[in-house]
Amino acid sequence: MNLRVIGAFLVALLTFAVTPAYSQDDGQRASTGGAQTLEDILKRQKGLNVDESFRRDNLGDPSKAAPLSGDLGTLGGISKSDMYRGIRYSETDVKVSNTGPAAKILVQDGGMSWLLTRQGGIQSYAAYGAGGIIALLVLFYFIRGRMTIEGGPSGNTIERFKPIERFGHWCLAGSFIMLAITGLLLLFGRSVLIPIFGHEANSTIATFSIWVHNNIAWVFMASLVLIFVMWVAHNIPNKLDLVWLAKGGGIIGNAHPSAKKFNAGQKIIFWMTILLGASVSMSGLSLLFPFEIPMFAKTFGMINTIFPAMGLPTELLPHEEMQLAHLWHAIVATTMIIAIIAHIYIGSVGMEGAFDAMGSGHVDLEWARQHHDLWVEEEEAKSSRGGLS
Repeated sequence: MNLRVIGAFLVALLTFAVTPAYSQDDGQRASTGGAQTLEDILKRQKGLNVDESFRRDNLGDPSKAAPLSGDLGTLGGISKSDMYRGIRYSETDVKVSNTGPAAKILVQDGGMSWLLTRQGGIQSYAAYGAGGIIALLVLFYFIRGRMTIEGGPSGNTIERFKPIERFGHWCLAGSFIMLAITGLLLLFGRSVLIPIFGHEANSTIATFSIWVHNNIAWVFMASLVLIFVMWVAHNIPNKLDLVWLAKGGGIIGNAHPSAKKFNAGQKIIFWMTILLGASVSMSGLSLLFPFEIPMFAKTFGMINTIFPAMGLPTELLPHEEMQLAHLWHAIVATTMIIAIIAHIYIGSVGMEGAFDAMGSGHVDLEWARQHHDLWVEEEEAKSSRGGLS
């Protein structure tokens, strides 16, 4: 009896001592056909890189094909586990009835890292970015106060923007605000709305947000083109912009630097809106038409040509293109939201008389002289020539 107990104890001890080391041996793991470890699974769920070459490169050897009379003869020397690994890594020639770009991709696990990035880094960037800029603007308001018209309004006005310019601006601004709100609702629905309102309410909100987002996007893109055509000539950088930036737009030293129709700060907002707006529009079109407008493989190829050390992937699955498009769309849109919050502050509570430019289209003449003196001189010269003629 004692010998049996001692024997059982030794077997158990041997099991606990040998099995873990055996399971972690990469050579043994590879020889068994690529069995994964728990560590591999946990790493993948966390979005970490996992070296899976021991599975990816073990897809069978056609030269060792069994004869047709054998059990695996019809598979050409590839076992079922090899065939499934081929499907897993998109290395198998799959025949499907659907000829769509993504139809032959039966397994693609990039969705986990996409989800973790979306729920982690993207949400954090949006929350801290928008919250941070609002906090900074509130702090700036209490320290600096509202920028007022020195000496008070003159009572005389000058036309700052024509009706077509204000129409284009408000179409762009209104559509962007709607896109920002609906985009944030979709981004934070699972983590914020569901715990507060429940799944059914979030489903209704998400469905409505998607419909608004997809349709109002066309207004945004059309307005972006209109704004570019109307204002690009006034937003070419020049030496005056360097002086304006050096003086902080008048904040440093309280001296208003000279500017034409648009100062350096407005030019920065303009080009940021055009460039980031074009980028977010392209990624948005890629999402509106799934798998039809791949952008990243070619873009990565061009970047690698300029910066070979980057080594970005140039062969991407259709699903990877969509995942990258979604992440890029969210990052660029969030960056625009942060910048536009500051733009809204300056154009409303931050500066006296600024809202009138896009409100009525006419601004106080003294405000115009303080912030856009060279533009006022140009307009007065035009009026003078018009009167003489």
